[in-house]
Amino acid sequence: MELSSHNPKSGEYHNSIGEDAPQWRDWRWQIAHTVRSLSMLEKVLGITFPPEERKKLQKTIDTFPLAATPYYLSLIKAEDYANDPIFRQAVPVPDELRVDECEFEDPLAEDSDSPVPGITHRYPDRVLFLVSNVCAMYCRHCTRKRRVGDRDRIPTWEEMEAGITYIREHPEVRDVLLSGGDPLMLPDDLLDRILTELRAIPHVEVIRIGSRTPVVLPFRITDGLVNVLKKHQPIWLNTHFNHPQEITPSAEKALAKLADAGIPLGNQSVLLAGVNDCPRIMKSLVQKLVKNRVRPYYLYQCDLSEGLSHFRTPVGKGIEIMENLIGHTSGFAVPTYVIDAPGGGGKIPVMPTYLISYSTNKVILRNFEGVISTYREPDNYTSIFCDRNCKDCSLQLKLESGDEQHVVGIAKLLSDYDEATALVPADSERMARREDDEE
Repeated sequence: MELSSHNPKSGEYHNSIGEDAPQWRDWRWQIAHTVRSLSMLEKVLGITFPPEERKKLQKTIDTFPLAATPYYLSLIKAEDYANDPIFRQAVPVPDELRVDECEFEDPLAEDSDSPVPGITHRYPDRVLFLVSNVCAMYCRHCTRKRRVGDRDRIPTWEEMEAGITYIREHPEVRDVLLSGGDPLMLPDDLLDRILTELRAIPHVEVIRIGSRTPVVLPFRITDGLVNVLKKHQPIWLNTHFNHPQEITPSAEKALAKLADAGIPLGNQSVLLAGVNDCPRIMKSLVQKLVKNRVRPYYLYQCDLSEGLSHFRTPVGKGIEIMENLIGHTSGFAVPTYVIDAPGGGGKIPVMPTYLISYSTNKVILRNFEGVISTYREPDNYTSIFCDRNCKDCSLQLKLESGDEQHVVGIAKLLSDYDEATALVPADSERMARREDDEE
């Protein structure tokens, strides 16, 4: 198998079987011909790695496998492969074997917040449901590298049932995010069965799917798959484009199928050194996304997973990118820049500061141009004291049974009805001394 010539019209490289050959657009053919060896990679790209480089690459592959679709590899500009954003996301490099002290096997503590296998319950009203370990390719920046050994394993139905039962027994869960692996790599009938079970749970209002298939295997978005998803609305789908080079005609066709089916689309990019750590690249990406009816959702700071230090940028680079997006393009094209806090702290927005100062009646703000403005606070605002007695409140919130939830964190301190005045770390030495004195 060889990838020979680039087709300027399509923006993709194609296999020697021919651009219009049905095999190329058959997602099963793509998976069956997944590139897993350096020799095949060299053949596909038409290059030969220098002996020393090849030795180092092979050493990395022995620990963290190579697995990429012919389609995705066809997007690489082989004449400058070392700097190509597709190459850097798809091909192992020796830097992956270096593990810094600050890096973790499970940086987001997903396993610690897992009450049953496959479920991570971190936020009050939603859960992460890992339904597959299968991906169309092995992304080098994957935050779940610890699962690489199980990359081809699909959880048994009994294991999935345990997750569904957990969701059914927790009425506070209104939002379920299917992830993995990649849920869209499951057979259509199995995905249909999972969605049917979840949709039958009365308190599950929204089902989300996280998938990179529109990026690395757009041919997986078949009419049959789309019909399965349409049966279980509301379905939301978040995908994972990191660079404008990934938005090809094939990817655009896949996105159009999903959008035409009424499925809201979002995108979660990861800020990656040497891939997209450039304001102009990121601006081009978000604008191409919205052109294809995909809302930029998150820009992630790269996680502290083992072997990802070469991908991480300073947070300041992310702030610089946001400064070049906010005000410089459409508001709905601007993602939220977040750090997924190590240890399971969740997603924390990290954005430029626009609030300069404030007093009891004025707020001082600056805009993207540096213009400083004053916003006048109201002179006659009457605050409504909240005692959580929504039934008798003049704002007339009509709660349904089971809607009520207690707030936590800063929201708890801001509330009128809770007497808490501070949040104290569990291991506070000062509080421990107080307890000892009381004894």
